[in-house]
Amino acid sequence: MNVQLKSVLYVAIGATSYGVLATFVKYANNQGIGTAGLAFSQYLFGAIVLSVLVFLFSKKSETPQSENKSLHPKIQLMLFGGFSGLTSSFYYLSIQYVPVSVGIILLMQTIWMGVVLEFFTARALVNKGKILGAFVAIVGTVLAAKIFETDMELNFKGIGFGLLAAMSFTGMMYGTSRVGLQLSNLVRSQYLVYGGLIVIVLFWNVQILQEFNWTILITWGVFLGCFGTILPPVLFNKGFPVIGTGLGSIIAALEIPISVLSAYWVLNEEISNLQWLGIVIILFAVVMINFRKKSKPLKS
Repeated sequence: MNVQLKSVLYVAIGATSYGVLATFVKYANNQGIGTAGLAFSQYLFGAIVLSVLVFLFSKKSETPQSENKSLHPKIQLMLFGGFSGLTSSFYYLSIQYVPVSVGIILLMQTIWMGVVLEFFTARALVNKGKILGAFVAIVGTVLAAKIFETDMELNFKGIGFGLLAAMSFTGMMYGTSRVGLQLSNLVRSQYLVYGGLIVIVLFWNVQILQEFNWTILITWGVFLGCFGTILPPVLFNKGFPVIGTGLGSIIAALEIPISVLSAYWVLNEEISNLQWLGIVIILFAVVMINFRKKSKPLKS
């Protein structure tokens, strides 16, 4: 398996791990557990585990001079990691006002946001394959999110939070593909989560004191931390530097079918034939985009 394909798989697995979060956060909310306590437990557990992993497995060969040189990228990683904390906060707020299926499609607006960001930051032309793949993925996303089947009044506050989550998610993915590449994968993940934890504390502040307890950390924090703050940054840090923000944003559409399936199993939401069609279209778009990128590289 070549490096390109491995990197695609890393990003795909990281994105799908995000797919289960909204369903279980909403399930926990339905059990009376506050969002601030859940978000803080998620990032606190992730920060603790990554710190332990870095202590156990990172090489202790840096000199004081090299440590000083690595300080700047670590700060940058924490800043971009703040986007992760904002993404979780805005996303979890969004699904309090709109269904999970609508919240996930709002979050996945990062598909085109990532392509636009890549165009301006890299000064690179977006090829036809990427445009077509993004369009196909968006069509599949709309179908999978039951937009044509729901007869409901959308909450504009929920829509706003969802779009803010998408913008933050795009910024986070940009950071994972550009910042601190000279550092090890675990160290990069560690500082990204540190930044997310700081933003969570600043964002929710007093509510954390009102809602957090150690039982939530041991139960929900472990689960959400593994799938929301440990696996995604580690896998994204391995994959995004290779495949780039634009393609990575499109692959992140895999979060849609995972979110729909987890909602089916946990929240007993029905999956219609139209949703299954949307899931198939999304998966086809991902395969199509990767095939085009592999077989038709950009000409210099």
